[in-house]
Amino acid sequence: MLNNQTMIRKNRKTIYLGLIVLVLALALYVFSGTLLTGMGKFLVVDETPAVSDAVVVLNTGIEYYPRLIEAVELFRKGFARKIVINGNRKTDTLRRLEKKGFKPCCPWYEDRIRILVLLGVPEENVIAVSAEKAYDTISEAKAVGKVLVQKGFKTIIITTSKFHTRRARHIWKSIYPEAFKIYTAAARKDPYSPGSWWKEGRQIRWVLAEYGAWFYLFAFA
Repeated sequence: MLNNQTMIRKNRKTIYLGLIVLVLALALYVFSGTLLTGMGKFLVVDETPAVSDAVVVLNTGIEYYPRLIEAVELFRKGFARKIVINGNRKTDTLRRLEKKGFKPCCPWYEDRIRILVLLGVPEENVIAVSAEKAYDTISEAKAVGKVLVQKGFKTIIITTSKFHTRRARHIWKSIYPEAFKIYTAAARKDPYSPGSWWKEGRQIRWVLAEYGAWFYLFAFA
């Protein structure tokens, strides 16, 4: 009799546990779109800028050309007097190859300036900053921002991929709390979709990597 009662209690616990799991699964199914959309939207900051000394095109990361196009649009609309690009990152392997005599076919900024000129930006309005040691958003901000401070810029617009905007703004404002008035403009033509990012492999990687970068920023940086 005791064994039968024990079995009944165990079966009830199993049933209750199954019901709880089923309810949680249904809730996740019903609300997953809202939760995932919220995760996607949180990463994006897109501000209406004021007229600024320059729009800075961030180089580290992915989907660079939509950022360049966004900078052109801001320049055309009169929000930025200059467009600042950066690049020329050099790894240890590349430096060793250069010591052996390797020379690139053209300057690192050549194609980018050609695109900007093609889209109507006078070459004299482009500032190219060599940032050889810029390997992430923090090192890029330090290298590029230093040059902008030397040039006496006071107001800048940062343009980058949509999912990268909030972290980029946080980093630049943390490093230069008083040097610049900073606005952030998301590259509207980049393919990131806050409302459906979990449906495409590359966007899943972007979001997971971005939240990982936020964790690293607060835990170790």
